[in-house]
Amino acid sequence: MKDHQNTIRTSRYKANSITLVGAVSLGTGVMIGAGILALTGQIAELAGTLFPLAFLAAAVVTGFSAYSYVKLSNAYPSAGGIAMFLQKAYGKGIMTAVGALLMYFSMVINQSLVAKTFGTYTVQLFDVNPDSFIVPSLAVGLLFFAFLLNISGNRMIGLFALITAFIKIGAIVLFAIGGLWVADFSFLNDANAAQTEITASGFISAMALAILAYKGFTTITNSGSEIVDPHRNVGRAIIISIAICVAIYTMVSLAVSGNLSLNEIIQAKDYALAQAAKPAFGDYGLWFTVILAIIATASGVIASIFAVSRMLAMLTDMKLVPHSHFGMPGTIQNHTLVYTVVLAMFLTIFFDLTRIASLGAIFYLLMDIAVHWGVLRHLRKEINANAGILITAIIFDVIVLATFISVKASTDMIVIYAAITGIFIVYIGERFFLRKENTTN
Repeated sequence: MKDHQNTIRTSRYKANSITLVGAVSLGTGVMIGAGILALTGQIAELAGTLFPLAFLAAAVVTGFSAYSYVKLSNAYPSAGGIAMFLQKAYGKGIMTAVGALLMYFSMVINQSLVAKTFGTYTVQLFDVNPDSFIVPSLAVGLLFFAFLLNISGNRMIGLFALITAFIKIGAIVLFAIGGLWVADFSFLNDANAAQTEITASGFISAMALAILAYKGFTTITNSGSEIVDPHRNVGRAIIISIAICVAIYTMVSLAVSGNLSLNEIIQAKDYALAQAAKPAFGDYGLWFTVILAIIATASGVIASIFAVSRMLAMLTDMKLVPHSHFGMPGTIQNHTLVYTVVLAMFLTIFFDLTRIASLGAIFYLLMDIAVHWGVLRHLRKEINANAGILITAIIFDVIVLATFISVKASTDMIVIYAAITGIFIVYIGERFFLRKENTTN
């Protein structure tokens, strides 16, 4: 098959097109989306009254995980981000391809999670059942809007991310302070006091979902070659983004806990913040929270699509994944934007929020372990990484992943089947493609 005559077969990256502030905006844009808006209720369902501590415990695990990415970003800033990191550790082979694709799919899953959260919160303004087809319809509309903005270029995306980051961070802080003020800075609603049935497995499983709320920092690595002074600023952007999210998630979870009973949080788990805003802001609380959710989810989807489509383009340039233009003109980056958005739309239509989040957590933790192990075995001396921190990060990930899988196996085997099927398809597909690629070359 001949390439389309208008197709540019290489990806284009603009050096110095993203500032440090812009990189932080992209990172927080991905994290402060469904992470706090949709996952709060799911985390509370698993961790009980200790769900605010689950966010803090997840921040500790994320801090250890971030160490590898900061070290790798400082040494090898690249538009390929994690794909390039895996190649440095494992070479151009099956491990790199599968690990990078697991990260890719986990981020696409996150996009569908954020998009569906957008729909779930938006219908709260109207007399619409959250199970209505209108929810996925709104989510698909957001994904299409994000695609249009992404093809407009880096500077437009950076400006949008910067503006929305300031708006949503300010609004979420206002929500948290208002909620804590109304609760008289009591971090536990009286109706929660009798809730004592909290298991270690439930709490650790809640941490797995809370980690999903932080993992957006990895998207910063996928813009490494485009960030100003990348050897310094990629790592800085990661650290700053995580620090901002830790503060915000802690404040918000405490505000929710102080204003709603555990049963109320679980009952409204897909839109818990909208319910928690009513005591703090009265009749305007619902409008305030929904508008906040719209801004947060929209910016989150746009930032995530921007980063993950670039990673897929880099995988294509590295000849680790197949590529077909399907008659489309433009660059490979534009093509990967299309593939990413279409896949996110599919997941949004056919999966619910709980299962979307669970799949994303499993894929991400597997990829994260692969990154740490690769650094420990192959790159530790080259990038001057501390073996103790790397081993601790691996242990934390393994404990959280094993516990989460165990809980899901007893409550929702469909998630386990979907995860195993997805990994199997990726592995077999990559083995076939790489064998064919090596034979051709």
